[in-house]
Amino acid sequence: MAGAGKGHAIRRVAVLIEASNAYARGLLAGIHRHVREHEPWTVFLPEHGRGAPPLGRLAHWHGDGIVARIETAAIARVVADLRRTGRIPVVDVSAARLLADVPYVETDDGAIAALAAAHFAERGFRRFAFLGDGRFRWSTNRQEAFAAAVVARGHAVDVFTPRGRRSAAAGDDDAAVEAWLRGLEKPIGLFACYDVRGRQALDACRRTGIAVPDEVAVLGVDDDEVLCELASPPLSSIVPDAAGAGRTAAEILDRLMAGGTVGGTEWLLPPLGITTRRSTDVVAIDEPLVAAAMRYIRDHADRGIKALDVSRALGISRRVLETRFVRRVGHTPHDEIARVQMRLVEGLLRETDLPLATIAARTGFRHPEYLTVAFTRHHGTPPSRWRREVCGDR
Repeated sequence: MAGAGKGHAIRRVAVLIEASNAYARGLLAGIHRHVREHEPWTVFLPEHGRGAPPLGRLAHWHGDGIVARIETAAIARVVADLRRTGRIPVVDVSAARLLADVPYVETDDGAIAALAAAHFAERGFRRFAFLGDGRFRWSTNRQEAFAAAVVARGHAVDVFTPRGRRSAAAGDDDAAVEAWLRGLEKPIGLFACYDVRGRQALDACRRTGIAVPDEVAVLGVDDDEVLCELASPPLSSIVPDAAGAGRTAAEILDRLMAGGTVGGTEWLLPPLGITTRRSTDVVAIDEPLVAAAMRYIRDHADRGIKALDVSRALGISRRVLETRFVRRVGHTPHDEIARVQMRLVEGLLRETDLPLATIAARTGFRHPEYLTVAFTRHHGTPPSRWRREVCGDR
């Protein structure tokens, strides 16, 4: 995308994004990546809490463009005034949509929710719950999409509904969350709208003696490594493409500052995958044979096993295994092995700098060429390109 051309003044850009959580830091990293690869910006980055930038300083700022997380009426008014009086282009990176005609870049909450539903379904859950945060529109989006995905599978969702205040920050309603969790029919897969709520659910389960993940499996969003790893047990989490959202927002703003146009006002980025930790490491299947097969596959997929290896380990014929597996899970043992292997590959590509040959050896592929073919068939892009797009420059 176009940036400030050679010989032109460096553009002055206000970036109104707090750095208090992993998603926000990912946005900033994506913006930084774009600026580093294109003409540089002079960035006005005021330190502030979520949704509360120093409006006085911002109101008197003069520049060429704004990338903002517009989540309050106050910041919406100031940004709208700057946009109107200074003819400054703005790109929003919030789902609140307080300035409806401003281009915005956000996570695809529908895709996030569908991934959550599939994650629990793959583990055999038939009961589902959602713990949201009514202060944020993206939470409502995820709740509605999760319910739709679960209903499409023939099930229902138990949604936490706070009493009294319509919404409360995570931690302010611990007693209500504990009571809700005690009343849920179990086992159940609980989708938390973000990692903070997921940690709250885990803490509530620990205080009330609810076993995680055997009774309640918990999945968050944002994959904040510190929050997730310090949880007890460690929290599984969906990985949003925060850096991709930041980079896309910067690209759009560059084009607008150069006098160009953009097609449309909405850019939604799908999630990158799930980092599976102990909070969802469970098979909630009431047929012992299929549950045992699922556990065996998860424990041995990195050794390059085949469906025949699974049936032999369980002491049954391959035909019996496949018949029962498909009836209960909806796909074959071979498909499950391939799915688990692909999740292992994605994790190593995203979280390490290991060469492809080493990743292939660690995930059960005899040759890196076999891994490349399987990965490209699954993702539509080879693993080396996927790693660059997901992780950028390390």
